[in-house]
Amino acid sequence: MLRQLHGLPGLLVALFLVTLAVTGAVLALAPAMDRVTAVIPAVGEVSVAELAGRVLVHYPGTEQIVRGPSGGVVVYYSRDGQPGADMVNPLTGEGIAPYEPSAFFTWIRDLHRSFLLDDAGRGLAGVMAAMMLLLCISGILLLVRRTGGWKALLRPFAGSGSKRIHSELARFAVLGLLLSALTGSYMSAQRFGLLPETPETGPTFPAEVSGGQPAPVATLGALSDVDLSEFRELVFPYPDDPQDVYSLTTSGGSGFVDQATGELLKYQPRSDGSVFQQWMVSLHTGEGLWWLGLILGAAALTVPVLSVTGISIWWRRRRSSGQVPDNADVSQADAIILVGSEGNTTWGFARELHGSLNKAGFRVHCSEMNALADHYPQASLLFVLTSTYGDGDAPASARRFMARLSDFRGEKTLKYAVLGFGDSQFPNFCQFALDVDGALASKGLSQLQTIELIDRCCATQFSEWGDKVGELIGAPLSLTHDPLPPPTVKLELVERADYGLAVQAPTSILRFRVTGPGRGRWSKFLSRARRVLPPFEAGDLLGIMPPHGQVARFYSLASSASDGILEICVRKQPGGLCSGYLHELRPGQCIDGFIRHNPGFRPATGNTPIILIGAGAGIGPLTGFIRKNTERHPMYLYWGGRSSQSDFLYQPELGRYLEDHRLTALNTAFSRSDERVYVQDKLRQDQIAVRQMVEKGAQILVCGGRDMAAGVMQVIEDILEPLRTDVETLRAEGRYLEDVY
Repeated sequence: MLRQLHGLPGLLVALFLVTLAVTGAVLALAPAMDRVTAVIPAVGEVSVAELAGRVLVHYPGTEQIVRGPSGGVVVYYSRDGQPGADMVNPLTGEGIAPYEPSAFFTWIRDLHRSFLLDDAGRGLAGVMAAMMLLLCISGILLLVRRTGGWKALLRPFAGSGSKRIHSELARFAVLGLLLSALTGSYMSAQRFGLLPETPETGPTFPAEVSGGQPAPVATLGALSDVDLSEFRELVFPYPDDPQDVYSLTTSGGSGFVDQATGELLKYQPRSDGSVFQQWMVSLHTGEGLWWLGLILGAAALTVPVLSVTGISIWWRRRRSSGQVPDNADVSQADAIILVGSEGNTTWGFARELHGSLNKAGFRVHCSEMNALADHYPQASLLFVLTSTYGDGDAPASARRFMARLSDFRGEKTLKYAVLGFGDSQFPNFCQFALDVDGALASKGLSQLQTIELIDRCCATQFSEWGDKVGELIGAPLSLTHDPLPPPTVKLELVERADYGLAVQAPTSILRFRVTGPGRGRWSKFLSRARRVLPPFEAGDLLGIMPPHGQVARFYSLASSASDGILEICVRKQPGGLCSGYLHELRPGQCIDGFIRHNPGFRPATGNTPIILIGAGAGIGPLTGFIRKNTERHPMYLYWGGRSSQSDFLYQPELGRYLEDHRLTALNTAFSRSDERVYVQDKLRQDQIAVRQMVEKGAQILVCGGRDMAAGVMQVIEDILEPLRTDVETLRAEGRYLEDVY
């Protein structure tokens, strides 16, 4: 409901809102331009009497002096029977330039206030202001729901493309747009009588004046008491009429001044309602608050971009959530795919799974989770693909799923698998998917595959999940969907070091540098930053697009941007498309790559011990962590290879790091040496020291193959047992991190 409240009005009135925003941004320049051209004396430097006296010297026919909201002073005068108006310098009374309202700004103002349609246009502009107010409020609530709470609004947003741009701009501009919309709605409501307007009648003309000989204006007491900063308008008396008076208006009120005695007559302070109305005008236009005008103008300039990105999001959502091709009837399908999606990114993965299952001979029905049927008479497989919205909530197309599940009658032969999509930077990563998995299990359904959680739409994780499911159902699934085709840069191989040939485990350390543009939507912009590396740290991922490959492969970086290179450690896998491609590279050859940040795999800061554990090519990011340990915090490395003679990766570097104490201690294990030990064995040998470090708050980082990581976890569990804690507890505290493949 909230999304419709935000999206549909925005689509209907986008053109009008863009017109209001662009014209408002142009008008916001006027106060700042007026401020630049105005001469502004310091407070207390010039009184109204002094100003009037100086002006009269240069303009004997002065009829009126006005100080504008931005501080500029204008004199209206008559000379040789012809009226005129000049900007003047209040310090000297001399003219600066002729004053004439800008025809351009006048036209823009009419377009902004009424779309050049008089009263009907003013009414339409008022409605548009109210619509903008609605969009701002609903947009704020949508952002809060998306990010998981008000505090989360300060964190960086996830995602990319139109959705990311829309959210980031909205967060930047929403307060300015809300202020403009609120004040614009108020002013329009007053104009059309929907809200009361306080009339500013001013004081009545004095019944008696002295009628004496007029004194020089510069000597009049009432005018001497008013500082120029408070001055608004002074109307001069009619020449040669001793019964006429000066009419004075200030920021606090208005009254009359006797031209002979200088006495203030019939002064009337401004009403609270009038002050409030003036503040609403100033807050809307920036008049008198030129800096606010610039802020509001900058906010208004986001509206055209927000309109374009909003329409793009709506179109993608409409296209993504449309009918799936070759969708089988519920009663005939033997495989069911249910989709829970907020922004419809998950639908792309569902379509890929649907098509692959179709190719494997399955009759597949795909629908949103809200459309869960009472039962699926022919189905043997149920796949649930769902994202999580906000702070662990159900996405839009799954909000009725849990209620419908209570009436679901699953067949005994039906097996299910849940695939969750989310962003690991959020505290409740894929929480709704976990809740769905538990709810399906409580219904007594059999699990085909344990739940998998996809981080930031990772195409590689999705492909690996498809491989596992394909093995379980006896039909290979080739899932290659990537919803966010990454922009790439051209990387040149500048150096390589090769290991492991003698033990049939060829592993290479490859070092690249950025040389120019690569493939991708934004490559033409990246070409301008020819020699600039994108920001990254050791432990982040380098995505590489192999030739003829549709899915990027990711390798943990052993270097940081400050090193000036991108360094990875790659073992050649039998039949590996990307690893084989990389191992064939020679210095001077280029590849296409991109950075994907991996903030969940970083050593903690501070002086607590860091225990690094890895095997094989997993030493790459661990070495990068050691390289950056220039403050010499305690850091211990346990690493396993095959042979100290053939594949002792980073041996020279690690030796130097031991010497300069960036590395506190090194424990190596070689499985094809005489000892035939593994890294798990080294940990058991040092279990007392490891346990003591954990007691002191040590953090453990593990990098390498899944089998090695599983073995290490079991050893660490045994080591932790006397401490009455376990790996999951450390993981929850951010003290046990893994980067496994």
